[in-house]
Amino acid sequence: MNRKVGLFFGTFNPIHVGHLIIANHMAEYSDLEEIWLVVTPHNPHKKKSSLLDNHHRLEMVYRACETYEHLKPSNIEFGLEQPNYTVKTLAHLQEKYPTNEFCLIMGEDNLKSFHKWKNYEVILENHEIYVYPRIAAGSMDEQFAGHPRIKKIDAPIIGISSTFIRQSIKDSKNVRPLLDEKVWQFIDEMNFYRK
Repeated sequence: MNRKVGLFFGTFNPIHVGHLIIANHMAEYSDLEEIWLVVTPHNPHKKKSSLLDNHHRLEMVYRACETYEHLKPSNIEFGLEQPNYTVKTLAHLQEKYPTNEFCLIMGEDNLKSFHKWKNYEVILENHEIYVYPRIAAGSMDEQFAGHPRIKKIDAPIIGISSTFIRQSIKDSKNVRPLLDEKVWQFIDEMNFYRK
């Protein structure tokens, strides 16, 4: 039988406890057997300049996942042509790991713009989508409400953002409770986000 793997994409700049709460919740309270935290090298919708180097962000994800049995860091997109699109990554993964059944994990806010994603129909045809709630996300897009391949998961609503954490570090605020201890140590040692 195929193993169900949830793909949680993100720039993880930096990864924070909110990401871990959602990923762990998906591993524990859905039928997904493993969650891969896929570090995106460059999101076409984000300015590259604000991103830490790929290997630094991957290192933070490695450190954050160390104590979680079902969470795995993934750098699968690092070797793909940039800017990359989810539909290409999914095709690449399916080819590389034919015995896995890959599912997408996304916030309700992303589902609202999902119809603008490259080849979103192909994604929906071949993969299930697990949606977690976001603050002020509003309701699910009409065309996706009740879709058999879209599963709404009753996960905790997380109000932490990487943007807030980066700004807080720059402003010399103590954000340690929002980060895994090993991630915080790495950020602190490397002097990230201070300028």
